[in-house]
Amino acid sequence: MYVKRSAMKKVLKGIGIFILVIVGLIVLLFIKAALTPAAPTNYTETVKTGGDLEERYLKNGSHTVSYYEKEVDEDFKKFEVWYPEDLKDTDATYPLIVVLNGTGVKASKYKSQFKHFASWGFIVIGTEEPESWDGVAAESSLDFMLKQNKDDNSIFYQKVDTESIGAVGHSQGGAGVLNTITEHKNSSMYKTAVSVSPTSEKQSAALGWHYDLSKINIPILLLAGTKGDFEMKLVIPEEEMIDMYNKISSPKAMARKTGYEHGEMLYSADGYITAWFMWQLQGDEVAAQAFTGDSPEMANNALYQEQRIDM
Repeated sequence: MYVKRSAMKKVLKGIGIFILVIVGLIVLLFIKAALTPAAPTNYTETVKTGGDLEERYLKNGSHTVSYYEKEVDEDFKKFEVWYPEDLKDTDATYPLIVVLNGTGVKASKYKSQFKHFASWGFIVIGTEEPESWDGVAAESSLDFMLKQNKDDNSIFYQKVDTESIGAVGHSQGGAGVLNTITEHKNSSMYKTAVSVSPTSEKQSAALGWHYDLSKINIPILLLAGTKGDFEMKLVIPEEEMIDMYNKISSPKAMARKTGYEHGEMLYSADGYITAWFMWQLQGDEVAAQAFTGDSPEMANNALYQEQRIDM
């Protein structure tokens, strides 16, 4: 009996060590995932483009970028703001982009994208918000920037162009954009929006992330990918994206970038996202050619499919 019990103890000890090793590996994987950027630092140089304008606006702009943050006692932890460094030395105002996070993808995990937008002359604000679908953190972000714009002790004092505000989000954040521009006190301040791989109406309803597409009354760009079951069957199936698009009555455009899966869509369509904001918020007529005219570039870009433009 003693021998059997000793053998059993050894077996249990071995199992215990094995479990600890597995748990340790899982913890390490989570740590690695938390530290790994969701948007590669060099994506503006590596993402494939299929048009001159997409290529032009995927590259970084001419502004050197600075960073400011303000910690707050909220679930989203802090406001994170990227902005053109020359903002400090001019009386000009700058358009504002409010960014909504995808699930598990906090602003600190895709800094390169914030920097990219800011390099084109935008003030860009994000948070560490883990649940962005309702647009609450985005509303707080806009409130914060509006207060900063009135605070003569702030570097953003009278620097925000309050007539040129946009919202962009990916995945859960894409759904969050739809609530941000329709359901909050400051919703009417948004001039335009971009929703990237938004969780579809059907899937959002199952998750309790309700939004009402009929309330959208500003120009909006919808984008998604075409690769992988997660993107194509779960998050935003093709027919559901078309149905969502058809329910929007305001000026709109949509497309799916071929060969890119859900996570990659966070940054891989940035050429056209930036062009959209440059047109809508800065009046850039060159950028407008990606979406307007007799032959809009996005509509003829071979790297995209299901293009629709109703401007």
